[in-house]
Amino acid sequence: VQLQASGGGLVQAGGSLRLSCAASGFSFDDHSIGWFRQAPGKGREGVSCISSTDGRPYYVDAVKGRFTISSDNAKNMVYLQMNSVKPEDTAVYYCTALYTRPGYDCIDEYDARGRGTQVTVSS
Repeated sequence: VQLQASGGGLVQAGGSLRLSCAASGFSFDDHSIGWFRQAPGKGREGVSCISSTDGRPYYVDAVKGRFTISSDNAKNMVYLQMNSVKPEDTAVYYCTALYTRPGYDCIDEYDARGRGTQVTVSS
């Protein structure tokens, strides 16, 4: 499994950013894909994911209405459109994959994580 995130950078509060993730080595049919983040001094946090079980997107409350996850299965790409960003969105963002199985939710868990991309939101 390989996951390579890109698209991070410095953005002003209220602005937008689009993260991309190139995935390989697994199928989107039996893996949920998503994004986690980790801010300095804090633990990891599930941001958003697309469940392979029902095809629905899931979001942590903090980003609902602002972030949108999407995927292009033909290209094995995952995207995270970040709008109306806030300073508290500052973190390293990681693209993740979870082999779909009972008892594991993609917003809480992952089996594989790629190298992250830094997102910094200035106030």
